[in-house]
Amino acid sequence: MNVTPIEPNPAPATAELVTDLRARFGSGVTRSLAWRLRQLDGIARFVAERRGEILEALAADLGKPEIEALAGEISYVANEAKHTKKHLKQWMKPERVSTPLLTQPGVSTILREPLGVVLIIAPWNYPFQLLMAPLIGALAAGNCAIVKPSEVAPHTSALIARWLPHYVDASCVKVVEGGVPETTALLEQRFDHIFYTGNGTVGRIVMSAAAQHLTPVTLELGGKSPTIVDRTADLDAAARRIVWGKFFNAGQTCVAPDYVLVDEPVHDALVHRLASTIRQFYGDDPQKSADYARIVNARHHARLVGLLENAGTTVCGGTHDESDLYIAPTVLKDVPEDAAVMRDEIFGPILPVLAMADVDAAIRFVNARPKPLALYVFSSSRDAQERVLTRTSSGGACVNQTVMHLAVPGLPFGGVGESGMGAYHGRHTFETFTHRKGVLKKPTQIDPDLLYPPYTDAKRRILEKIL
Repeated sequence: MNVTPIEPNPAPATAELVTDLRARFGSGVTRSLAWRLRQLDGIARFVAERRGEILEALAADLGKPEIEALAGEISYVANEAKHTKKHLKQWMKPERVSTPLLTQPGVSTILREPLGVVLIIAPWNYPFQLLMAPLIGALAAGNCAIVKPSEVAPHTSALIARWLPHYVDASCVKVVEGGVPETTALLEQRFDHIFYTGNGTVGRIVMSAAAQHLTPVTLELGGKSPTIVDRTADLDAAARRIVWGKFFNAGQTCVAPDYVLVDEPVHDALVHRLASTIRQFYGDDPQKSADYARIVNARHHARLVGLLENAGTTVCGGTHDESDLYIAPTVLKDVPEDAAVMRDEIFGPILPVLAMADVDAAIRFVNARPKPLALYVFSSSRDAQERVLTRTSSGGACVNQTVMHLAVPGLPFGGVGESGMGAYHGRHTFETFTHRKGVLKKPTQIDPDLLYPPYTDAKRRILEKIL
């Protein structure tokens, strides 16, 4: 796939940007509900008015089919802005909590205040959504922000840099394009929160840099998200939902099913259904399908092709074309547990299927590895569902579905262990970029001397009763 190279715009001195934003935040302009709502309205207009250009940028960067771009990026951002706007006034309200007898008379309240100046570093696989969704929460919480689009998706990066300042307060939101040098310069500055989406290797660099300033971080990473299919599962539904979740965006999704652990008695039947579903979705030649995306660049294409070596038996797919950045939707069986494809997150259209003796064996397999970002279980047995959910740990999970838990605004989305820390989506994004300040207000007209010296026996006896 041939696209026109895009060069990032040169950024002003990073330290000056942060200083200017800190001064702007200090002016108090971002704190009002009205200012926050204007930013949300602006983002909603950005998505609506520039929809065609966003679709073109995503197609140029990743070959995204229009429906996948609409569902996974554009509509998601629009709905997130709408949901946040609808609830923001309520989220901002002071929250009364109980005041114990010892501190009476008084009123105890949690006040939610913005953190200050935050940094959002976005990845390339969903380069629009995974920048704009955190930004919605950051602005709703009343912060100033620097956003760093991914240089690996240059067309989307250029679009954001060009148009975002026209739709939000450009004195409070800055876009910094570029690659490793620009990101390194940003990480040298002091921020009040850093939100990073990407891989664990860079996540460690981000966390290390943040530690120099004791800056809190949200790390949305990844990992090998397993799918467990037991012998009671509806195999037709499981195949459709696994194939859809896996090969959406050509497998370049942080919560895509990374591998399948299936009950041995239904292994062959599931593998057959997976292959037939791929043909049903993408035809006999997926390279000609308008509904199948491409790998983001030659480096990732070569990495994925390398994973196919010594990776078991190819059930379907396995073909690739570097000139088109194409790798066919691929299903593997008889995969050795120590194969390269089973070591690191695949992040591409390759699906290993491993036979397991039973659900308990699958649980042991999952628990012997780092905690994943997502876990999926297909079963008609409530007992099996609960065993998987309660005896494994993952950032999120679905029962008889894949990926779709991301579409529920009320559910927190985030990792655990090596798959990340912190969570967002809906109110959880607002809370991520908010400081919850505990406040006790007491009147001065009444001032019991119970806690003041001298500490008498009478005071001690009273305190023993109420403490």
